[in-house]
Amino acid sequence: MWSLTLAVLALLGAGPEDRKTVVSIHGEAFHINAKPTYEGRFHEGKKVEGLLLNSRMVQATFDDLNPETRSMWAYPDTGEWDPERNTREFLAAMPIWRRHGLLAVTLNLQGGSPQAYSKGRQPWHNSALTDEGDLRPAFMSRMERCIDLADELGMVVILGIFYFGQDERLKDEAAVVRAVDRTCAWVLEHRYGNVLIEVNNECNVSYDHEILKPGRVHELIERVRKRSEGKLLVGTSYGGGKVPEENVVRASDFLLMHGNGVTDPKRIATMVKQARAVPGYRPMPILFNEDDHFDFDKPSHNMAEAIGEYASWGYFDPGYMEDGKRVRNYVDGYQSPPVNWGLASARKRAFFAKVAEVTGSTP
Repeated sequence: MWSLTLAVLALLGAGPEDRKTVVSIHGEAFHINAKPTYEGRFHEGKKVEGLLLNSRMVQATFDDLNPETRSMWAYPDTGEWDPERNTREFLAAMPIWRRHGLLAVTLNLQGGSPQAYSKGRQPWHNSALTDEGDLRPAFMSRMERCIDLADELGMVVILGIFYFGQDERLKDEAAVVRAVDRTCAWVLEHRYGNVLIEVNNECNVSYDHEILKPGRVHELIERVRKRSEGKLLVGTSYGGGKVPEENVVRASDFLLMHGNGVTDPKRIATMVKQARAVPGYRPMPILFNEDDHFDFDKPSHNMAEAIGEYASWGYFDPGYMEDGKRVRNYVDGYQSPPVNWGLASARKRAFFAKVAEVTGSTP
């Protein structure tokens, strides 16, 4: 059992001298504190050691700075939106996820669509980044608490910087570059060893700034490596079904892919094989950190196919949606505020039960 004392200390904020978790890469495997993750573990004959099973939880620090849309995220019991409550409840759920064997969560300084999937304009304003590319203290305070507790629990944070639909709030390319520099400096100043940098979520989808698009995003990956003197491991992700391109493969420390919309699980296995065939590939981890395909009770599903090709897999639960709107209730999903961060739905319980089974964890 994770002690109450541990959780309280993390909520208060651990000092940089107290860091406990360091992630590193050895060939295709992730290590935590110099040991491979899930050490010695196989599941149904497939190697699990060295993988990083994860979940997309990008709304952990969500807030809406637009007063016209803020009421859209109100809690059903209070009728108001409360960003601090959201983060507190996220923190309370993290030890539960960890007991089931989850080792990483994806967070993002600009979150993700709070409607799970958005079409067109996103009028809400959820960004830890100012228009000049500086960091907003309130957002970063919430992010600090999340990464602190992950560090205490032996978990990794895949920290995204930009999200399409919000990136246009940065006024120009100089602001984008400044945001990368400020983020790197913030992570290094806090001496976090448990952070992997994802420059932007789905670089091939709807970005306004050219430097965040596939043809140039490697410039920012290289900038992270240079600014951190190689201390920060970095990559970027692509939309569902897309295999990374050569410029990103050559620049990255690990490859991020998404399985959204991939309804044939065998396609996941094919994507991993194709990624390893991209020019510039060398032994490095391949990690899905967003996939909205489930079917955990079937012999073949996206998570199983990823593991079968020795790639990490990440759960993305948008909730039950129809035409971009939630059609059920507060317990569903992890993407649309207000989020119930517990294991409150059958789908969430099925995922975490499968993670426990695959990793040999005892919740």
